[in-house]
Amino acid sequence: MKNRLTTLTVFLALMALPVAAYAQGKVGVININAAIANTGEGKKVMADLQKKYEPKRQELERLQKEIQNIQGQLSNPAPALSEDAQAKLTRDLEEKQKNLKRWTDDAQSDFTADRDEAVRRLGLKMVRIIGDYAKQNGFTLVVDGAQIPIYYFAKDLDITAEMIKRYDAANPVSDAGASAKPPATKPQ
Repeated sequence: MKNRLTTLTVFLALMALPVAAYAQGKVGVININAAIANTGEGKKVMADLQKKYEPKRQELERLQKEIQNIQGQLSNPAPALSEDAQAKLTRDLEEKQKNLKRWTDDAQSDFTADRDEAVRRLGLKMVRIIGDYAKQNGFTLVVDGAQIPIYYFAKDLDITAEMIKRYDAANPVSDAGASAKPPATKPQ
């Protein structure tokens, strides 16, 4: 009986050893959205999206100016404007406002879909790089500080800059859009 108890105790201690080893492991914190946005490829993708949607943005601005002009005409009633002309201007204004709203919603929806697809694609690459880095450097856990409320962590746990560097090394981009302003990261 004493032999069985000793064997059981040793067995349980051996089973608990890996759990204790993991409890002593390294933890890393990353802001994955900032990491993706600050990679060369991320900057290029965002610059390309801005360029793609620039014509729509300009068209929406043109329509907004037309609306402002009509509103100006209606707010400064000139004696030369008949009731029929005012009614026509009001209808034109309402139609242009409807179009502006619809086109703005459509453009925003299209841009968001394209941006989300790009972030998803880049995110898959980033997650592979994070996984490789974590395995190579003995991390047992890497969390996204932007997704999980973290009230404090030591600055040396933040691996965001290292992941940007490794991502860029693994995914070089000829025109990285270096002039693009990097987004702000989550304050610690």
